[in-house]
Amino acid sequence: MKTSLLLAEDDPNLGELLQDYLTAKGFQVTLAVNGEQAFDLFCQNEYHLCILDVMMPKKDGFSLAKDIRLHNEFIPIIFLTAKSMKEDTLKGFEVGADDYLTKPFLMEELLVRIKAIIKRTQGKEEINTSTKFTFGKLTLDTEKRELISGSNRISLTTKESALLGLFCQHVNEPVSRTYALKMIWGEDSYFNARSMDVYITKLRKYLKEEPSVKIINLHGEGFKLVTS
Repeated sequence: MKTSLLLAEDDPNLGELLQDYLTAKGFQVTLAVNGEQAFDLFCQNEYHLCILDVMMPKKDGFSLAKDIRLHNEFIPIIFLTAKSMKEDTLKGFEVGADDYLTKPFLMEELLVRIKAIIKRTQGKEEINTSTKFTFGKLTLDTEKRELISGSNRISLTTKESALLGLFCQHVNEPVSRTYALKMIWGEDSYFNARSMDVYITKLRKYLKEEPSVKIINLHGEGFKLVTS
């Protein structure tokens, strides 16, 4: 079965070029020319990964990603944009991006990143499935991607579950940034590190329900999930 990609790109020349290139590389590619069309296609079909241009008519890439996440919080998303501001990159990760490419870029680079994400989501991000961790009054179910506190259940994204599961494997032990990035993101890079910081902020909000459990920073080293 071919890997199915949703490509949302309003530049017809670039969109068709990317569609032809990725199709030649063995993917099944559906091209949308604006955000609204892309969302309609997403709701009607099943895809393994979304490639979204940020600046699009009718619905921009960030808004589209938010809508997609309401329907499927786990599907990988790559943003394509002419913007190079760090704030825009961080905003992309905050709405759930798995990767981010600034135009102009080499199609070969996009291909490598797609393959890395597909491999990761079908492999490394499934680490610890069917495993439960209990810490304090909380339970992490990585198979269902849920953080459970009594009758309250918090749904986690793939990366949130994998990252918290990694910390649970090393509870009260230091976890280096490099190790966490390579295990969950597959690469220790600046943008992946910023993405991880966003996810750790989200995890800390979830853990506020249990005061005895915290994720602390270890200056120059990484993080530690501590329980008391």
